[in-house]
Amino acid sequence: MLLHWIWLAHRPGVYDREKALLLRSFRDPEEVFYADREALDYIEGLRDSARESLQNRDLEPARKILADCEREKLHILTYQDAAYPPLLKNIADPPLVLYYKGQMPDFGATAAVAVVGTRKASAYGLTTAKRMGYQIARCGGLLVSGMAAGIDAEAMSGALSAGGAAVGVLGCGADVVYPKANWPLYRDVEAHGCIFSEFAPGTPPAKWTFPKRNRVISGMCHGVLVVEAPERSGALITANQAAEQGRDVFVVPGNIDQASCVGSNRLLRDGAVVVSSGWDILSEYAARYPDKIRRDEIRPKQTAREQAGREEEKSRPKPAQTADDSKKSSGLKKKLDPKTIDKKASGPYSDVNASFTGDEKLVVDALKNGERQVDQVIAETGMTTGRLLAALTILELKGVVRRLPGKRIALRQG
Repeated sequence: MLLHWIWLAHRPGVYDREKALLLRSFRDPEEVFYADREALDYIEGLRDSARESLQNRDLEPARKILADCEREKLHILTYQDAAYPPLLKNIADPPLVLYYKGQMPDFGATAAVAVVGTRKASAYGLTTAKRMGYQIARCGGLLVSGMAAGIDAEAMSGALSAGGAAVGVLGCGADVVYPKANWPLYRDVEAHGCIFSEFAPGTPPAKWTFPKRNRVISGMCHGVLVVEAPERSGALITANQAAEQGRDVFVVPGNIDQASCVGSNRLLRDGAVVVSSGWDILSEYAARYPDKIRRDEIRPKQTAREQAGREEEKSRPKPAQTADDSKKSSGLKKKLDPKTIDKKASGPYSDVNASFTGDEKLVVDALKNGERQVDQVIAETGMTTGRLLAALTILELKGVVRRLPGKRIALRQG
């Protein structure tokens, strides 16, 4: 039976969505393996080329993969196993087989949060990623990332230093260490967490494997946090996939003069939730996991290397964003609803004479008489959803507005 799972998972010419369709139409991959062409013709949504590929019943490649797993001490998790991440099972194109090393976490026991960002991060980004990873673990969350250099690695390091588990999802075989410099992190995650891959053992990293990997990172998590991402970034692909999958998208605001923050700052404009601590994220799921999630925002100790990096960055000229920075990210605004973060309650904002743009003043005036639903503010001001979200983000950063559960907003105490 396991051979048939591997056979179907790596069947060339059959899309992941088609494999999921086959599992809904047949009891298991073994039944798919023995299905004749006539039975496959009844499956709507299956391409002719996929039907042709499924007629190849050679199990030798699957036997080789199974032997490689035994040699590399890799475990195999199938779509029908009870330990398979429940959120990942519900995406449109889940991997049928996951290969892994380490200790399988209980994905149903607490909130899983992915942290992603650029490989070429600033000192601010690296320090923030480590702090967010540390706080997510301290607050009881399960940290997931891609184990790339930069933001991913620092976030995972932070989670491990907090005594939490970390889950790495690779864009290569689970037995392949990439980049090579990540060997110490790979070893630590294997010892204190879990390393996953949908790719067969020995598969090298390639341009096509990372976008494919990103849907798994977002798919197995409740939310995705983008710490620092330039205009063109795999982290933005992950954020868009998260939005398509119905996951929450969180962003740490970055320096507007830093090129590596252009993409992540744009996500804020398009409706992502601005956060500054691990608790800002985990508070979203505290009611769902009351026995696991607790508030704990202690920061990790900063290493001498991190402190030196911060000092060096302070003295470095900041690159300006390009004229193309004004372009909207590809459809994220349509996929994201305004999210809410639980904040400490406070009275209404009193400084009504503060300096605001026209849209910001419209929002402030609408909230002077008390909290409102987002839809109410749109109706009262005549603003579009996009304009309101952009104004809200700036007002949150200014400390003027707070978001409340149930898509409500209110002014803060001045």
